[in-house]
Amino acid sequence: MLLAIFGFLEMSLADILDIFLLGLIIFFAFKWLRGSSAMSIFVAIVSLYLIRVLVSAFNMRLMTVLMETVLDVGVLALIVIFQPEIRKFLISLGNRYMNNKGRALFERVMGRKAGGVVDSLAVNEITEACRRMSEEKTGALIVIAQRGTLEDIIGTGDTIDAEIHRRLITNLFFKNSPLHDGALVVKDNRIAAARCTLPITERTNIPANYGMRHKAAIGITEVSDAEVIVVSEETGKISFVKAGTVTPIQNINELKLLLNTTMEEEK
Repeated sequence: MLLAIFGFLEMSLADILDIFLLGLIIFFAFKWLRGSSAMSIFVAIVSLYLIRVLVSAFNMRLMTVLMETVLDVGVLALIVIFQPEIRKFLISLGNRYMNNKGRALFERVMGRKAGGVVDSLAVNEITEACRRMSEEKTGALIVIAQRGTLEDIIGTGDTIDAEIHRRLITNLFFKNSPLHDGALVVKDNRIAAARCTLPITERTNIPANYGMRHKAAIGITEVSDAEVIVVSEETGKISFVKAGTVTPIQNINELKLLLNTTMEEEK
């Protein structure tokens, strides 16, 4: 075979499989980091690794030792640099690929109580509150916990622990209310907390018309299975955010349908 002329290019089936799996990992890493600030770092790391392979293949001993040292020491640096991305990936992996029964069984074994979905009455109260706030152009950010507990998010705000009611929701987001800043978290069919702080997405490909509420909504849905309703203070438009995807809401019935669909899926 022609490649056999270059001794280091002799390939077996295992080598081909090895290259294929490595390419697959790079592809999914590229897809995951695309649009984030860590993308340039990832490209630099891949470039260094390719240089390391080339200098080793051409038996350049000094360069090989140098590149091996850089890459070996860099492993710890990568863990620190990519800590948010690694955490986001692992959380997303658990939320998306563990089905409801498997997750519920795991949580029972671990002695943890999972977050519950809202019922149809709560959906109606939430959507009617959003309709009123949309008409009045009152900004709102409502996080609805699914299977994830969101305890770390709830801990950043003020505990409410009240029944879900449209008047309570609109009063909490009233511009002169001390609790109107931040997010309201709904968990286990109750209003758990208000004035909560959400993580802001690091994506750079977000439309310019999206404000901080939308960025916070995208951020929390990237690291959890929660769903978020955003009411824009500038336009009064309502958006539904799930898994990092923003869906503009044309009418209140569309929002009810999305929430009820999720409720049925989680049962």
